[in-house]
Amino acid sequence: MLNRNSKVSVIGLGYIGLPTAALIAGKGISVNGVDIDNEVVETVNKGEIHIIEPDLLQYVKTAVKSGNLKASLHAEVSDVYLIVVPTPFRGDHEPNITFIETATKSILSILKPGDLYIIESTSPVGTTEKMRDYIYEQRSDLKDQLYIAYCPERVLPGNVMFELENNDRVIGGINLISTKKAIEFYELFVKGKLHKTNARTAEMCKLTENSSRDVQIAFANELSIICDKAGINVWELIELANKHPRVNILQPGCGVGGHCIAVDPWFIVSDYPLESRIIGNAREINNYKSFWCAEKIHSAKLEFELKHGKKPVIACMGLAFKANIDDLRESPAKYIAQKVMQSENNANTLIVEPNIKEHSVFKLTDYKEAYEKADIVAFLVAHKEFITLKKKKDKVILDFCGVFKEQ
Repeated sequence: MLNRNSKVSVIGLGYIGLPTAALIAGKGISVNGVDIDNEVVETVNKGEIHIIEPDLLQYVKTAVKSGNLKASLHAEVSDVYLIVVPTPFRGDHEPNITFIETATKSILSILKPGDLYIIESTSPVGTTEKMRDYIYEQRSDLKDQLYIAYCPERVLPGNVMFELENNDRVIGGINLISTKKAIEFYELFVKGKLHKTNARTAEMCKLTENSSRDVQIAFANELSIICDKAGINVWELIELANKHPRVNILQPGCGVGGHCIAVDPWFIVSDYPLESRIIGNAREINNYKSFWCAEKIHSAKLEFELKHGKKPVIACMGLAFKANIDDLRESPAKYIAQKVMQSENNANTLIVEPNIKEHSVFKLTDYKEAYEKADIVAFLVAHKEFITLKKKKDKVILDFCGVFKEQ
Protein backbone atom coordinates (compact mmCIF):
# COMPACT_ATOMS: atom_id res chain seq x y z
CA MET A 1 0.00 0.00 0.00
CA LEU A 2 1.25 3.47 -0.90
CA ASN A 3 1.95 5.72 2.09
CA ARG A 4 4.30 8.45 3.26
CA ASN A 5 7.14 5.92 3.44
CA SER A 6 6.90 5.33 -0.30
CA LYS A 7 9.60 6.84 -2.50
CA VAL A 8 8.66 8.95 -5.51
CA SER A 9 10.66 9.85 -8.63
CA VAL A 10 9.49 12.91 -10.57
CA ILE A 11 10.95 12.84 -14.07
CA GLY A 12 11.22 16.42 -15.33
CA LEU A 13 11.77 19.47 -13.11
CA GLY A 14 10.12 22.16 -15.20
CA TYR A 15 7.17 24.45 -14.57
CA ILE A 16 5.01 21.56 -13.30
CA GLY A 17 7.52 18.91 -12.31
CA LEU A 18 9.45 20.98 -9.77
CA PRO A 19 6.36 22.37 -7.97
CA THR A 20 4.90 18.85 -7.88
CA ALA A 21 8.11 17.38 -6.48
CA ALA A 22 8.34 20.14 -3.86
CA LEU A 23 4.69 19.75 -2.83
CA ILE A 24 5.00 15.97 -2.40
CA ALA A 25 8.28 16.32 -0.48
CA GLY A 26 6.60 18.89 1.74
CA LYS A 27 4.24 16.14 2.93
CA GLY A 28 7.18 14.20 4.36
CA ILE A 29 7.56 11.88 1.37
CA SER A 30 11.00 11.11 -0.09
CA VAL A 31 11.23 12.54 -3.62
CA ASN A 32 13.92 12.08 -6.25
CA GLY A 33 13.59 14.90 -8.79
CA VAL A 34 15.15 14.04 -12.14
CA ASP A 35 16.22 16.37 -14.93
CA ILE A 36 18.63 16.13 -17.86
CA ASP A 37 19.91 19.66 -17.24
CA ASN A 38 22.79 19.57 -14.76
CA GLU A 39 22.33 23.28 -13.97
CA VAL A 40 18.72 22.63 -12.94
CA VAL A 41 19.80 19.72 -10.74
CA GLU A 42 22.50 21.78 -9.03
CA THR A 43 20.13 24.72 -8.53
CA VAL A 44 17.45 22.58 -6.88
CA ASN A 45 19.95 20.80 -4.64
CA LYS A 46 21.00 24.21 -3.32
CA GLY A 47 17.39 24.85 -2.35
CA GLU A 48 16.96 27.37 -5.15
CA ILE A 49 14.73 27.57 -8.23
CA HIS A 50 15.26 28.23 -11.94
CA ILE A 51 11.74 29.46 -12.72
CA ILE A 52 9.52 32.22 -11.36
CA GLU A 53 6.49 31.00 -9.46
CA PRO A 54 5.08 32.54 -6.24
CA ASP A 55 5.81 30.49 -3.08
CA LEU A 56 7.81 27.88 -5.00
CA LEU A 57 11.17 28.98 -3.60
CA GLN A 58 10.07 28.47 -0.01
CA TYR A 59 8.60 25.05 -0.82
CA VAL A 60 11.83 23.92 -2.50
CA LYS A 61 14.08 25.40 0.17
CA THR A 62 12.12 23.67 2.95
CA ALA A 63 11.92 20.34 1.10
CA VAL A 64 15.65 20.25 0.33
CA LYS A 65 16.61 21.29 3.85
CA SER A 66 14.45 18.50 5.31
CA GLY A 67 16.18 15.96 3.07
CA ASN A 68 12.92 14.90 1.45
CA LEU A 69 13.76 16.43 -1.95
CA LYS A 70 16.92 15.58 -3.83
CA ALA A 71 17.57 16.23 -7.50
CA SER A 72 19.70 14.12 -9.81
CA LEU A 73 20.41 13.43 -13.47
CA HIS A 74 19.16 9.85 -13.21
CA ALA A 75 16.13 8.23 -11.62
CA GLU A 76 16.57 6.12 -8.52
CA VAL A 77 14.66 2.99 -7.54
CA SER A 78 11.28 4.18 -6.32
CA ASP A 79 7.73 3.04 -5.70
CA VAL A 80 6.08 5.74 -7.82
CA TYR A 81 7.29 7.30 -11.06
CA LEU A 82 5.73 10.53 -12.33
CA ILE A 83 6.47 11.47 -15.95
CA VAL A 84 6.26 15.27 -16.17
CA VAL A 85 8.12 16.19 -19.36
CA PRO A 86 7.27 18.41 -22.38
CA THR A 87 5.23 17.19 -25.36
CA PRO A 88 6.20 19.52 -28.23
CA PHE A 89 5.24 19.43 -31.91
CA ARG A 90 6.87 17.94 -34.94
CA GLY A 91 6.03 18.91 -38.51
CA ASP A 92 2.61 20.47 -38.98
CA HIS A 93 1.46 20.56 -35.33
CA GLU A 94 1.82 16.79 -34.95
CA PRO A 95 2.23 15.82 -31.27
CA ASN A 96 5.68 14.57 -30.36
CA ILE A 97 5.79 12.15 -27.41
CA THR A 98 9.52 11.48 -27.74
CA PHE A 99 10.25 12.99 -24.31
CA ILE A 100 7.69 10.71 -22.68
CA GLU A 101 9.21 7.72 -24.46
CA THR A 102 12.75 8.75 -23.42
CA ALA A 103 11.70 9.31 -19.81
CA THR A 104 10.01 5.91 -19.75
CA LYS A 105 13.07 4.25 -21.26
CA SER A 106 15.27 5.85 -18.59
CA ILE A 107 13.42 4.03 -15.78
CA LEU A 108 12.83 0.76 -17.62
CA SER A 109 15.67 -1.12 -15.93
CA ILE A 110 14.67 -0.13 -12.38
CA LEU A 111 10.91 -0.77 -12.59
CA LYS A 112 9.74 -3.60 -10.36
CA PRO A 113 6.44 -5.43 -9.80
CA GLY A 114 3.99 -3.35 -7.79
CA ASP A 115 5.34 0.03 -8.90
CA LEU A 116 3.03 2.86 -9.93
CA TYR A 117 3.81 4.61 -13.24
CA ILE A 118 1.88 7.84 -13.95
CA ILE A 119 2.04 10.18 -16.93
CA GLU A 120 1.16 13.80 -16.13
CA SER A 121 2.46 15.27 -19.39
CA THR A 122 -0.24 16.47 -21.78
CA SER A 123 -0.62 13.60 -24.24
CA PRO A 124 -2.54 12.54 -27.34
CA VAL A 125 -5.32 10.04 -26.65
CA GLY A 126 -3.86 6.55 -26.40
CA THR A 127 -0.39 7.58 -25.16
CA THR A 128 -0.72 5.84 -21.77
CA GLU A 129 -1.71 2.57 -23.46
CA LYS A 130 1.16 2.99 -25.91
CA MET A 131 3.62 3.35 -23.03
CA ARG A 132 2.07 0.32 -21.32
CA ASP A 133 2.66 -1.75 -24.46
CA TYR A 134 6.22 -0.46 -24.78
CA ILE A 135 7.06 -1.32 -21.17
CA TYR A 136 5.61 -4.81 -21.51
CA GLU A 137 7.47 -5.42 -24.78
CA GLN A 138 10.77 -4.49 -23.17
CA ARG A 139 10.05 -6.05 -19.77
CA SER A 140 7.77 -9.03 -20.25
CA ASP A 141 8.31 -9.92 -16.59
CA LEU A 142 6.33 -6.82 -15.63
CA LYS A 143 3.24 -7.62 -17.68
CA ASP A 144 0.18 -7.00 -15.52
CA GLN A 145 2.53 -6.37 -12.59
CA LEU A 146 2.62 -2.56 -12.85
CA TYR A 147 -0.01 0.01 -12.01
CA ILE A 148 -0.21 2.46 -14.92
CA ALA A 149 -2.30 5.64 -15.04
CA TYR A 150 -2.69 9.09 -16.50
CA CYS A 151 -3.38 12.21 -14.40
CA PRO A 152 -3.05 15.63 -16.05
CA GLU A 153 -2.31 18.78 -14.09
CA ARG A 154 -4.74 21.67 -14.33
CA VAL A 155 -3.03 24.65 -12.75
CA LEU A 156 -2.74 28.37 -13.43
CA PRO A 157 0.80 29.78 -13.74
CA GLY A 158 1.24 32.28 -10.95
CA ASN A 159 -0.89 30.20 -8.57
CA VAL A 160 0.61 26.75 -9.14
CA MET A 161 1.43 25.73 -5.57
CA PHE A 162 -2.09 26.40 -4.29
CA GLU A 163 -3.82 24.79 -7.26
CA LEU A 164 -1.64 21.66 -7.32
CA GLU A 165 -2.82 20.89 -3.82
CA ASN A 166 -6.41 22.12 -3.95
CA ASN A 167 -7.72 21.59 -7.47
CA ASP A 168 -9.72 18.49 -8.37
CA ARG A 169 -7.85 15.88 -10.40
CA VAL A 170 -9.04 13.48 -13.09
CA ILE A 171 -7.29 10.11 -12.77
CA GLY A 172 -7.53 7.33 -15.32
CA GLY A 173 -5.77 3.99 -15.12
CA ILE A 174 -5.32 1.30 -17.77
CA ASN A 175 -7.53 -0.82 -15.52
CA LEU A 176 -9.56 -0.37 -12.34
CA ILE A 177 -6.79 -1.42 -9.96
CA SER A 178 -4.38 1.08 -11.56
CA THR A 179 -6.92 3.86 -11.11
CA LYS A 180 -7.38 2.84 -7.48
CA LYS A 181 -3.63 2.82 -6.81
CA ALA A 182 -3.13 6.20 -8.48
CA ILE A 183 -5.93 7.73 -6.39
CA GLU A 184 -4.33 6.21 -3.29
CA PHE A 185 -1.13 8.06 -4.21
CA TYR A 186 -2.68 11.45 -4.96
CA GLU A 187 -4.64 11.30 -1.71
CA LEU A 188 -1.30 11.72 0.06
CA PHE A 189 -0.89 15.32 -1.11
CA VAL A 190 -4.01 16.56 -2.96
CA LYS A 191 -6.94 18.09 -1.06
CA GLY A 192 -9.19 18.47 -4.12
CA LYS A 193 -11.59 15.75 -5.23
CA LEU A 194 -10.11 12.85 -7.20
CA HIS A 195 -12.35 11.76 -10.06
CA LYS A 196 -12.07 8.19 -11.37
CA THR A 197 -12.09 7.36 -15.09
CA ASN A 198 -10.00 5.45 -17.63
CA ALA A 199 -6.72 6.56 -19.21
CA ARG A 200 -8.15 7.53 -22.61
CA THR A 201 -10.89 9.67 -21.07
CA ALA A 202 -8.41 11.37 -18.74
CA GLU A 203 -6.15 12.16 -21.70
CA MET A 204 -9.05 13.60 -23.69
CA CYS A 205 -10.32 15.51 -20.65
CA LYS A 206 -7.08 17.51 -20.45
CA LEU A 207 -7.22 18.33 -24.17
CA THR A 208 -10.91 19.21 -23.97
CA GLU A 209 -10.49 21.63 -21.06
CA ASN A 210 -7.87 23.69 -22.87
CA SER A 211 -9.58 23.47 -26.24
CA SER A 212 -12.73 24.87 -24.66
CA ARG A 213 -10.80 27.81 -23.26
CA ASP A 214 -9.08 28.36 -26.61
CA VAL A 215 -12.44 28.55 -28.39
CA GLN A 216 -13.75 31.09 -25.86
CA ILE A 217 -10.63 33.24 -26.19
CA ALA A 218 -10.91 33.03 -29.98
CA PHE A 219 -14.39 34.56 -29.75
CA ALA A 220 -13.02 37.47 -27.71
CA ASN A 221 -10.05 37.96 -30.04
CA GLU A 222 -12.22 37.86 -33.15
CA LEU A 223 -14.59 40.33 -31.51
CA SER A 224 -11.68 42.69 -30.79
CA ILE A 225 -10.70 42.69 -34.47
CA ILE A 226 -14.30 43.42 -35.51
CA CYS A 227 -14.57 46.23 -32.94
CA ASP A 228 -11.34 47.80 -34.13
CA LYS A 229 -12.74 47.98 -37.65
CA ALA A 230 -16.13 49.24 -36.41
CA GLY A 231 -14.62 51.92 -34.18
CA ILE A 232 -15.97 50.39 -30.98
CA ASN A 233 -14.17 50.10 -27.63
CA VAL A 234 -14.04 46.34 -27.20
CA TRP A 235 -13.38 46.53 -23.45
CA GLU A 236 -16.51 48.60 -22.85
CA LEU A 237 -18.51 46.37 -25.17
CA ILE A 238 -17.54 43.17 -23.35
CA GLU A 239 -18.23 44.73 -19.96
CA LEU A 240 -21.72 45.70 -21.11
CA ALA A 241 -22.44 42.38 -22.82
CA ASN A 242 -21.39 40.52 -19.67
CA LYS A 243 -24.17 42.29 -17.76
CA HIS A 244 -26.43 39.65 -19.35
CA PRO A 245 -26.96 36.93 -16.72
CA ARG A 246 -25.94 34.14 -19.09
CA VAL A 247 -23.10 35.81 -20.98
CA ASN A 248 -19.46 35.64 -19.88
CA ILE A 249 -17.16 36.80 -22.66
CA LEU A 250 -13.45 36.56 -21.87
CA GLN A 251 -10.93 39.36 -22.33
CA PRO A 252 -9.08 39.57 -25.68
CA GLY A 253 -5.31 39.70 -25.94
CA CYS A 254 -2.56 39.57 -28.54
CA GLY A 255 -3.05 35.85 -29.09
CA VAL A 256 -2.77 32.72 -26.97
CA GLY A 257 0.42 31.20 -25.60
CA GLY A 258 1.73 28.85 -22.96
CA HIS A 259 2.31 25.13 -22.77
CA CYS A 260 -1.40 24.25 -22.61
CA ILE A 261 -4.00 26.34 -24.43
CA ALA A 262 -1.79 27.13 -27.43
CA VAL A 263 -0.73 23.50 -27.78
CA ASP A 264 -3.36 21.04 -26.54
CA PRO A 265 -6.07 21.74 -29.17
CA TRP A 266 -3.65 20.68 -31.92
CA PHE A 267 -3.49 17.22 -30.32
CA ILE A 268 -7.18 16.79 -31.08
CA VAL A 269 -6.96 18.42 -34.52
CA SER A 270 -4.03 16.19 -35.46
CA ASP A 271 -5.90 12.98 -34.66
CA TYR A 272 -9.38 14.10 -35.74
CA PRO A 273 -8.87 16.75 -38.47
CA LEU A 274 -12.28 16.39 -40.13
CA GLU A 275 -14.27 16.37 -36.91
CA SER A 276 -12.55 19.24 -35.06
CA ARG A 277 -13.61 22.22 -37.18
CA ILE A 278 -14.45 24.66 -34.37
CA ILE A 279 -11.34 23.68 -32.42
CA GLY A 280 -9.11 24.05 -35.48
CA ASN A 281 -10.63 27.39 -36.48
CA ALA A 282 -10.19 28.74 -32.95
CA ARG A 283 -6.50 27.90 -33.10
CA GLU A 284 -6.19 29.72 -36.42
CA ILE A 285 -8.04 32.79 -35.11
CA ASN A 286 -5.84 33.04 -32.03
CA ASN A 287 -2.68 32.64 -34.11
CA TYR A 288 -3.96 35.23 -36.57
CA LYS A 289 -4.53 37.72 -33.74
CA SER A 290 -0.76 37.81 -33.13
CA PHE A 291 -0.12 38.51 -36.82
CA TRP A 292 -2.85 41.18 -36.76
CA CYS A 293 -1.23 42.91 -33.77
CA ALA A 294 2.15 42.96 -35.50
CA GLU A 295 0.50 44.50 -38.59
CA LYS A 296 -1.20 47.14 -36.42
CA ILE A 297 2.18 48.14 -35.01
CA HIS A 298 3.65 48.31 -38.51
CA SER A 299 0.77 50.50 -39.72
CA ALA A 300 1.18 52.81 -36.72
CA LYS A 301 4.85 53.13 -37.55
CA LEU A 302 4.13 54.10 -41.18
CA GLU A 303 1.52 56.66 -40.08
CA PHE A 304 3.99 58.16 -37.60
CA GLU A 305 6.66 58.47 -40.29
CA LEU A 306 4.25 60.22 -42.68
CA LYS A 307 3.12 62.62 -39.96
CA HIS A 308 6.46 63.42 -38.32
CA GLY A 309 8.99 62.69 -41.06
CA LYS A 310 11.11 60.45 -38.86
CA LYS A 311 11.23 56.88 -37.61
CA PRO A 312 9.46 56.29 -34.29
CA VAL A 313 10.84 54.57 -31.22
CA ILE A 314 8.63 51.54 -30.63
CA ALA A 315 8.28 49.85 -27.24
CA CYS A 316 7.01 46.26 -27.13
CA MET A 317 5.74 45.86 -23.58
CA GLY A 318 5.90 42.24 -22.43
CA LEU A 319 7.23 38.93 -23.73
CA ALA A 320 5.61 36.35 -21.45
CA PHE A 321 2.54 34.46 -22.60
CA LYS A 322 0.44 35.92 -19.78
CA ALA A 323 0.64 38.55 -17.06
CA ASN A 324 3.08 38.47 -14.13
CA ILE A 325 5.06 35.35 -15.02
CA ASP A 326 8.39 34.68 -16.76
CA ASP A 327 7.16 31.88 -19.04
CA LEU A 328 7.77 32.63 -22.74
CA ARG A 329 6.63 29.27 -24.14
CA GLU A 330 4.51 29.69 -27.29
CA SER A 331 4.18 33.37 -26.38
CA PRO A 332 2.33 35.52 -28.93
CA ALA A 333 4.01 38.60 -27.42
CA LYS A 334 7.42 37.16 -28.20
CA TYR A 335 6.33 36.43 -31.79
CA ILE A 336 5.07 40.02 -32.20
CA ALA A 337 8.27 41.50 -30.75
CA GLN A 338 10.32 39.41 -33.17
CA LYS A 339 8.20 40.59 -36.12
CA VAL A 340 8.61 44.23 -35.08
CA MET A 341 12.36 43.86 -34.67
CA GLN A 342 12.69 42.20 -38.06
CA SER A 343 10.80 44.97 -39.81
CA GLU A 344 12.87 47.61 -38.03
CA ASN A 345 16.20 45.76 -38.30
CA ASN A 346 16.37 46.05 -34.50
CA ALA A 347 16.68 49.84 -34.71
CA ASN A 348 14.39 52.05 -32.61
CA THR A 349 12.76 49.04 -30.96
CA LEU A 350 12.70 48.63 -27.17
CA ILE A 351 11.78 45.25 -25.69
CA VAL A 352 10.40 45.07 -22.16
CA GLU A 353 9.85 42.07 -19.89
CA PRO A 354 10.03 42.89 -16.17
CA ASN A 355 9.88 39.24 -15.08
CA ILE A 356 13.21 38.21 -16.58
CA LYS A 357 16.65 39.77 -16.11
CA GLU A 358 18.14 38.94 -19.49
CA HIS A 359 17.34 37.11 -22.71
CA SER A 360 19.55 35.40 -25.27
CA VAL A 361 17.88 37.17 -28.22
CA PHE A 362 16.30 40.35 -26.90
CA LYS A 363 18.11 43.24 -25.25
CA LEU A 364 15.72 44.18 -22.45
CA THR A 365 14.87 47.72 -21.36
CA ASP A 366 13.34 48.87 -18.07
CA TYR A 367 9.62 49.41 -18.50
CA LYS A 368 9.61 53.00 -17.20
CA GLU A 369 12.54 53.97 -19.42
CA ALA A 370 10.94 52.36 -22.47
CA TYR A 371 7.62 54.07 -21.82
CA GLU A 372 9.28 57.48 -21.57
CA LYS A 373 11.42 57.06 -24.70
CA ALA A 374 8.86 55.44 -26.99
CA ASP A 375 6.70 57.21 -29.54
CA ILE A 376 4.61 54.08 -30.11
CA VAL A 377 3.85 51.86 -27.12
CA ALA A 378 2.41 48.41 -27.82
CA PHE A 379 1.11 46.70 -24.69
CA LEU A 380 1.32 42.97 -25.38
CA VAL A 381 0.98 41.64 -21.81
CA ALA A 382 -0.90 43.23 -18.90
CA HIS A 383 1.90 42.95 -16.34
CA LYS A 384 1.15 44.63 -13.00
CA GLU A 385 4.03 47.07 -13.57
CA PHE A 386 2.41 48.37 -16.75
CA ILE A 387 -0.93 49.01 -15.08
CA THR A 388 0.76 51.58 -12.81
CA LEU A 389 1.66 53.74 -15.83
CA LYS A 390 -0.41 56.77 -16.74
CA LYS A 391 -1.78 57.11 -20.26
CA LYS A 392 -0.05 59.91 -22.19
CA LYS A 393 -1.63 61.78 -25.08
CA ASP A 394 1.70 62.47 -26.80
CA LYS A 395 2.23 58.74 -27.44
CA VAL A 396 0.58 56.33 -29.82
CA ILE A 397 -0.84 53.66 -27.51
CA LEU A 398 -1.70 50.24 -28.91
CA ASP A 399 -3.32 48.46 -25.99
CA PHE A 400 -3.84 44.87 -27.06
CA CYS A 401 -4.41 43.50 -23.55
CA GLY A 402 -6.45 46.11 -21.68
CA VAL A 403 -3.73 47.81 -19.62
CA PHE A 404 -5.51 51.15 -19.91
CA LYS A 405 -9.10 49.91 -20.15
CA GLU A 406 -9.93 51.61 -16.84
CA GLN A 407 -8.29 54.93 -17.79
